[in-house]
Amino acid sequence: MSLGPVMLDIEGLALSPADRDLLREPAVGGVILFARNFESVEQVTDLVSDIRALRSPPLLIAVDHEGGRVQRFRDGFTVMPAMRDFGREYDRDRDGALAIARKAGWLIASELRAAGIDLSFGPCVDLDWGISEIIGNRSFHRKPEAVGELAGAFSRGLRSAGMAAVAKHFPGHGAVVADSHLRLPVDRRDYGLILDDMRPYESMISTGVVAGVMLAHIVYQAIDNLPAGFSEYWIKRELRSRLGFGGAVFCDDLSMKATASYGSMADRARLALQAGCDMILVCNDRDRAQRAVQALNDYSSPLSLVRLARLHGTGQVMRETLLASDEWQEANRLFSKWSERPELQLDA
Repeated sequence: MSLGPVMLDIEGLALSPADRDLLREPAVGGVILFARNFESVEQVTDLVSDIRALRSPPLLIAVDHEGGRVQRFRDGFTVMPAMRDFGREYDRDRDGALAIARKAGWLIASELRAAGIDLSFGPCVDLDWGISEIIGNRSFHRKPEAVGELAGAFSRGLRSAGMAAVAKHFPGHGAVVADSHLRLPVDRRDYGLILDDMRPYESMISTGVVAGVMLAHIVYQAIDNLPAGFSEYWIKRELRSRLGFGGAVFCDDLSMKATASYGSMADRARLALQAGCDMILVCNDRDRAQRAVQALNDYSSPLSLVRLARLHGTGQVMRETLLASDEWQEANRLFSKWSERPELQLDA
């Protein structure tokens, strides 16, 4: 059975019979895990193994594990700093910051891959415009060139541990105040200013370090009246054509309030897929997720299947072997010291 276009969530620490039935539906292609799905390294590793055993090829398994405020698994995983701290280091020591960003990507991916997880949705490459309620210190830096370099180094670290990078939130979430989880943000800047937000993507795409891109639930009013995740302009004209991106495109969670006025969950799912997304996320709303899955069980996109298949993780290492390695011990010590820095209290 091939991978479907829907990534969804599960409720608890283990698969329920209802979870198993839903995850076997043809339209399902992936699972995203949250903090509620994590109790221990051993438990989440068993959960991932059970999910992978349901289908062949296995479902993609993802988690938001950026570091800082957005790190779903903590006990037994290295607690990582917010990406803004790498930006601060970049201003002091560019080469040192790039080396540390790469090491951070390697460490995050290595620990997740040891548990069998395919993807961490990252890096966040939104520019730090200093106004966003939801981005904040998740951003590396205000300057596009700094974000591009740091995100590129981080992505190379992910790749060296067998994980693909998924950059977000295209074309840029940092210049709006509103949180798209709660309402639909509107960005009123003209195209020339938004070009700055896209420069990190251009850099990462040109160097081949990014395999996936996640769209923002934002309306860029001067360009298109639809949110980016529903917009052929942003996906096909900008991301695919102008920037030349050939990887997988994800639509962010369709359960966010930003998408509420665009019809039923099935309608929203179709809008995103018709606009050019390869996979949509539907989280924290099982009833509507089931309706979307049922509506899409006959959906097929051979090109999307190829793009999504490239996102499976590679080179899984046993956790015991990883933790015994000199590379892990050095990286763990480094970031444990970073977590004690006073400025990291921003993540509390």
